[in-house]
Amino acid sequence: MGLMDDMAGKALSSVLGGTSNPMVATVMQLINNQPGGLSGLIQSFHEKGLGAIASSWVGNGQNLPVSADQIHQVLGSSMVQQLAAKAGISPQDAGSKLAEFLPAIVDHLTPQGKVAA
Repeated sequence: MGLMDDMAGKALSSVLGGTSNPMVATVMQLINNQPGGLSGLIQSFHEKGLGAIASSWVGNGQNLPVSADQIHQVLGSSMVQQLAAKAGISPQDAGSKLAEFLPAIVDHLTPQGKVAA
């Protein structure tokens, strides 16, 4: 992770209530490694029919919830398993944690209500 990613991870950790939550760093890596970055991740939600959910995270209104099953649907089970291994938790817990953290992280990364180009 670069300096900006590290700073963003620390800021997100404090926003999400943990000082060194490995899942926050894992989610940041997911976003950074996604083809197209954050924009590509949001596009994946649109392609799977969950665009309204992801768009709510980017917009300035309330963030709609996402379920662990929907996370698996968008990212695929193998990706969730890889993220679980990196975070040192079970794939089931990873799906739940992603569902918990991803809306807040995307919201935090899009303070102006749009994905940076």
